[in-house]
Amino acid sequence: MRRSYQIRKLERHARKPAELLLVPMIDIFTVLVTFLLMTAVFSRTVILQLNLPPPNTAWKEPPPGLQLEVMVRKDLLQVADRNTGPLATFPNTAGGYDYDNLTEYLKRVKAKFPDKTDASILLEQDTPYDTLVQVMDRLRVFEVGQGMNTVQAELFPDISIGDAPSTTETPGGAAPVAAAPAAAAPPPGKAGGGRS
Repeated sequence: MRRSYQIRKLERHARKPAELLLVPMIDIFTVLVTFLLMTAVFSRTVILQLNLPPPNTAWKEPPPGLQLEVMVRKDLLQVADRNTGPLATFPNTAGGYDYDNLTEYLKRVKAKFPDKTDASILLEQDTPYDTLVQVMDRLRVFEVGQGMNTVQAELFPDISIGDAPSTTETPGGAAPVAAAPAAAAPPPGKAGGGRS
């Protein structure tokens, strides 16, 4: 009995070690990668660039002209010029915020200031994220029907976000519901406003 155990032990040591077969493993990985690529959901992620102010920056004087702001409050949307104050106020409807009238008013502002691309959204605290996204979408683009297709036209794509100022009553009462935007200063080199 003792001898058979030693013989088996010698036979075990005399055998060659098992080789790792790489070809079947490569085949399995190829099938696995193919399966994962075919079942993966490819979705387009939209990334909006926000121009947030860096910390500890010095404020510089804004250039002349319109400084467009859209303030989101709990009960209304308000379009304002940073320099002159409120331009239009859109109270909430029964269905929520009045995004359609906001878009129509922003189209009129864009018609008066076609070269302007920047705007600020000022939010009250506890404003829902969905509301922010809706206002950003309405501020960036609007849809135009061209024949059977719908095309998106640009409004103000360079958006900054900030906190809305606290609500204070203006001496003259509430802002007008849909006032026309203030006229822009004439561009340099075109004094007098005449046609050229």
